[in-house]
Amino acid sequence: MNVRPSRLLAVVPMLAILGAPWMANRVEPRVFGFPFLLAWIVGGVLLTSLVMWLIHTLDRRDEQRP
Repeated sequence: MNVRPSRLLAVVPMLAILGAPWMANRVEPRVFGFPFLLAWIVGGVLLTSLVMWLIHTLDRRDEQRP
């Protein structure tokens, strides 16, 4: 199985969301009016989008190399 190193970045948001109950399980402080855990999960979803875009960009760059 050939895994490009850039695809290992996909582990980062997964760990952020899976680690949320242990690291961010509290209501205070509130972030933009949301409980901290909900803000953490929303941040994880946004981070996932950013990381997937980065992986896509790096993969396209690798495919264009001779």
